[in-house]
Amino acid sequence: MKTKKLIRQLASEEGIPPGIFEKNYKAGRIAIMKSRLSKRRAVAVGKDLRVKINANIGLSPLASDWKTEIKKLDAAIRGGADAVMDLSCGKDFLRVLKKVLERSTVPVGTVPAYHLFSKYKNPSPEAFFEVIEEQLSMGVDFVTVHCGVTRESLNYLKKHPRMGGVVSRGGGLIFGWMQDTGKENPLYSDFGKLVKIAKKYDAALSLGDGLRPGSISDANDYLQILELKTLGKLFLQSRRGGVDAMIEGPGHIPISQIEKVVKDEKKFCHGAPFYVLGPLVTDAAAGFDHITSAIGGALAASYGADFLCYVTPAEHLGLPDADDVRLGVIASRVAAHAADVSRGRPAALKRDSAVSRARFRLDWKAMKKNLLFPEVIRADHLSRKVCTMCGDFCPIEQTRRVMKKIIK
Repeated sequence: MKTKKLIRQLASEEGIPPGIFEKNYKAGRIAIMKSRLSKRRAVAVGKDLRVKINANIGLSPLASDWKTEIKKLDAAIRGGADAVMDLSCGKDFLRVLKKVLERSTVPVGTVPAYHLFSKYKNPSPEAFFEVIEEQLSMGVDFVTVHCGVTRESLNYLKKHPRMGGVVSRGGGLIFGWMQDTGKENPLYSDFGKLVKIAKKYDAALSLGDGLRPGSISDANDYLQILELKTLGKLFLQSRRGGVDAMIEGPGHIPISQIEKVVKDEKKFCHGAPFYVLGPLVTDAAAGFDHITSAIGGALAASYGADFLCYVTPAEHLGLPDADDVRLGVIASRVAAHAADVSRGRPAALKRDSAVSRARFRLDWKAMKKNLLFPEVIRADHLSRKVCTMCGDFCPIEQTRRVMKKIIK
């Protein structure tokens, strides 16, 4: 559990009374990402807070190297990501993670299952926990752990195949391990051991959605709800053990079902912070899934999701490059801000109001000061009174003549 000093600091950053922050934190409705070994800034996600965004980076066995991943890390942080996750797989995983931990200024998360199955072909149950502790001892702030992937869900999937199957890489690896060994997922059966390790390093657990739908046809199916209910029980165990935790969510969800997803999570998981991938609102927009995820993310956060994992234009196509990362962060930040406006957060409303006033005054400098992405205002914009869309036919100029005053 975090100190009162840190709680007061984060409450001040969020613009809410420390007492309210602390009450929600103690109830588990807020999680704080910061390991006791980390010198990076702390970031809180949860009730009444600004919607945060995460950017995934990481090499695959087929592409990239640590230098490229550091460029992607820099692009993510420059773009405004609140946290990053290193999802690297393969033999150079720890080298990349070490570099990311040294360079990042925001919390760093991982998915230890990738390290586990990169290191071992047939890991023992003990190895699941060894790799988690190895990563946390390096200073990782939060870990995604697929604790809700169980033999019950494996047996159900065998009898009731999904259109999209299992698209979680970590979930799929653990499913395969259970199938080969006949054993239960250690992260579920010995969850208490995991809680003790996380508490030792004061790291947060992100209870992963290994059964998230990879097709909108599978949205809100039995497996998704089964896992959500399982994670809700484990969330309570985490909090009783003094460990911050959040719940990960889908995935591919049509617009009409997004509100239900968020309400189900808050009900079955006792108000735990909700960390969603997207959600993507269509399966048919590969190449532009940063847009489909931004649509879903804005809606999910407006209904109460707390933490958005970005999606890049490379989703479903290949490993993203630095420009894909930049575009993914931009789309996710827009979604998060739109949700903050919808939720009536004062800072978000103040920013939008300042931009609107600047536009009516045709004040490019004031606009640049308040835009989410001020770099879009160029020198040639600043040199003109009006933009080149309307020129002398500018409706704002005409409106100002009619109103005979400028909004102040």
